[in-house]
Amino acid sequence: MCLKRIKLTVAALLLSACGASAAGEARFVPLDTLFDTGIRHSLLLEADRIGQQMAAARRESAQSQRLPELSVGLNAGVIGQPVVFRRGLSQPTRPDAPDWSQNYAIDLRQPLYEGGRIRHAIEKAEIEESIRALQTAGDKASLKMTLLSHYLDLFCLYKQRVVLVRNIVESEKRLTDIRRLKEEGVITNNDVLRSEMQLTDSRLALTQTENGIRLASQQLDILLGWDESTLILPDTTLVEREYPLEACDAYVNRAKDADLTLLRLRRQTELARNNLQSVKAENLPSLSLYASNTLARPISRTLDDLYNNNWNVGLSFSYPLSGLYHNRGKLTEARHNIELSRNAEEQHLQTLRMDISRAYTRHREALERVEALRLSVRQAEENYRIMQNRYLSQLAILTDLLDADNLRLNAELQLATARAEAVYHYYELLNATGQL
Repeated sequence: MCLKRIKLTVAALLLSACGASAAGEARFVPLDTLFDTGIRHSLLLEADRIGQQMAAARRESAQSQRLPELSVGLNAGVIGQPVVFRRGLSQPTRPDAPDWSQNYAIDLRQPLYEGGRIRHAIEKAEIEESIRALQTAGDKASLKMTLLSHYLDLFCLYKQRVVLVRNIVESEKRLTDIRRLKEEGVITNNDVLRSEMQLTDSRLALTQTENGIRLASQQLDILLGWDESTLILPDTTLVEREYPLEACDAYVNRAKDADLTLLRLRRQTELARNNLQSVKAENLPSLSLYASNTLARPISRTLDDLYNNNWNVGLSFSYPLSGLYHNRGKLTEARHNIELSRNAEEQHLQTLRMDISRAYTRHREALERVEALRLSVRQAEENYRIMQNRYLSQLAILTDLLDADNLRLNAELQLATARAEAVYHYYELLNATGQL
């Protein structure tokens, strides 16, 4: 209940800060809701789901090759007048014959041995189906990282707006004091003009930030399938959470078994091995059982207008001798394809180690920057307070006061950016280890 109250309070503060009621509906969106909604409305994932259904259909089609081939045939037609020559091509006679022929047939062929061609075709379809599933999982993780990037950008923009609004309020108050000092003849009009210019720049920066908030919210609205005028309020407690780190090697070892891209490349290597076995199977003989039954009218030899039924059962054997030289190049290509797939695995593993090391280092670096910048913010606040008192006492010039103000502003914005970067790099580690 306490955490929920805090989130609602933060959302209310952000809502009041950004003037959301004028721009459209504002909605507080926790990170889990962002991910779930984005996944449900992703067109890319919808295409992946269709691809998975197609892969499943191909697997079912490959499995059906084990079943017997069964066909039913019907032939019916008109029989022309037969001509029988009694001597060579002389003395033609035209015997009586039926005018109509009918032929009903049922044929069955059951594969008994295909050299592994059917089995390898089924394995290929199963591997392709698993690759599609891994592709879907990888696209889902990539989508989450994209949503997180926009989400953290939005957090930084809201923080920037809060800082700019406070800075403008203090600048207006400072300008009032400067104008009073100018009326008293303590300072020149130059200080008034510089303060007004600084205030104008801050207001322009605030306008750009508000436009940035609307644009960032619109981008997320499109990805989430919401009304594009909806302003999204991020969960600010996200950057305040503790993100415990393990040793870098632990993430690398975990990624070897869980990285989705690496798993997909390994399955592609299995697919290459399967292709090699399929090519080899083309050189092996095939054996099948066949059976048929035919009911025909008239009898073909005597042309008697009677039904004739016959059936047969047997084995069919064939050996593709030409495959011994036709498939030689295919075998060489299939072996090279396996080597190429293994090489792709090693390349990605190298890239993965570098990516994890970079994300790990950047995350720790961001955490250290957060701690350092917290101190810098406190120091900048104190420095500004001192310079403001010195300026009002005419012990410092306006340039020193404005520099102190800019220093404080930059320190707060850098702190917000460092917090967002720490979160992003941590989720990069989760993505690499298949935990996102």
